[in-house]
Amino acid sequence: MQISFTPTRCDTALIATRQGDVLTLNGETFDFTALSEGDVLPREAVACDWLASEVTREGGTLHLTLILPHGADAPEETRFPQPVTLTADGPVDLPPYSEEEPAE
Repeated sequence: MQISFTPTRCDTALIATRQGDVLTLNGETFDFTALSEGDVLPREAVACDWLASEVTREGGTLHLTLILPHGADAPEETRFPQPVTLTADGPVDLPPYSEEEPAE
């Protein structure tokens, strides 16, 4: 799974976990298992406030962009995040929400 980010100032932090093609965002589960190679799932087709793009499967890998919320004092790594490639299941290591506290 390849995740890019769109950083946005927000009062709510994001907690994400991955289990195969299933992404859980702040307790809400989104299952992309049915997305076949080359398919494009429009952003509007997914009832998810954290999703900022369509979801595609290319080369067997899911690609999507999430809104990355951050506090007013977010560090540079959060304001200018790098994409992440997830190869294992479990919690997604997101950039910290703010300088003072990690997004958990």
